[in-house]
Amino acid sequence: MNLQQNISLKNYNTFGISVNAKRFISVTSVYELQQLLKTEKDLFLLSGGSNMLLTKDIKKLVVHIDIKGISIDREDNNDVYLTVNAGENWHEFVLWCISNNYGGIENLSLIPGNVGTCPIQNIGAYGVEVKDTITKVEALEIKTGKLHLFPNEVCEFGYRNSIFKNAEKGKYIITSVSFLLTRKNHQLNTSYGAIETELTSKNITKPSLKDVSDAVIAIRKSKLPDPKEIGNSGSFFKNPVISKNQFLELQKENPNMPNYPVSETEVKVPAGWLVEQSGFKGKRFGDAGIHEKQALVLVNYGNASGLEIHQLAQKIQETVSKNFGISLEIEVNVI
Repeated sequence: MNLQQNISLKNYNTFGISVNAKRFISVTSVYELQQLLKTEKDLFLLSGGSNMLLTKDIKKLVVHIDIKGISIDREDNNDVYLTVNAGENWHEFVLWCISNNYGGIENLSLIPGNVGTCPIQNIGAYGVEVKDTITKVEALEIKTGKLHLFPNEVCEFGYRNSIFKNAEKGKYIITSVSFLLTRKNHQLNTSYGAIETELTSKNITKPSLKDVSDAVIAIRKSKLPDPKEIGNSGSFFKNPVISKNQFLELQKENPNMPNYPVSETEVKVPAGWLVEQSGFKGKRFGDAGIHEKQALVLVNYGNASGLEIHQLAQKIQETVSKNFGISLEIEVNVI
């Protein structure tokens, strides 16, 4: 471990926000993390930096979780059980699984971030959520330095949610995540319309894991900006869930409002549609803006501050609330 001082975090967050860490250290093993916790408790944890908006310099000790490694715990004819350390890049892990013919997470291709953060908000895309393949989460308790196992059923997974965002927030550091994936008889999820369209355009009628992954990657690249080229954190707002009665009232004035039934009494409305209908898609305010192809993505065109992007997000929230009576919840962690 090498303690550094006054380090810029611009290259450690996908928004590319230039804030400083007063103290910075990178850990590459659970042991190093346990040793650190003997003297430091007030930490700012940093993994892939893909789900955060930094609005100020960080005075706490910034700990970069860089614990790498993938292990096969066991496998049988149909399934494989894997444990993946927190510092592994998520998309690279997905591609590794596909190269080994392990199925279950191919729809989650090209999602930014590291494996250790995937359970926190239960990442999901194109009809799949990571909770469907997670068997357990290993985490280090900050207070005691002891390792704890969280089986899937106690993680309280929900839509972009988990116990690590609520009851146990700030109490644990995720060190590894274990998965159950298929080795054969893969249950491919191509029901998401855009995937079917992409596969059809390539005349693929019997898709492989790689075919589905390639389709998802193509779709994401056509809609979402690459954080390496333009700073962003993917979807900035959650898709709001409203009552069916409220939706029916809104539908009278907005007959083309897209919706997805959640239950007999609730409906999910795409946040991107609400933002676009409120006139923000493609707009730029200095170096802070809304992506031209996807209204759900706020971007940093170069030198925007985190505060400027947050203020833009608040302006969007106010406008959507005024226009539709719907409160947009920020998905990204604003710090």
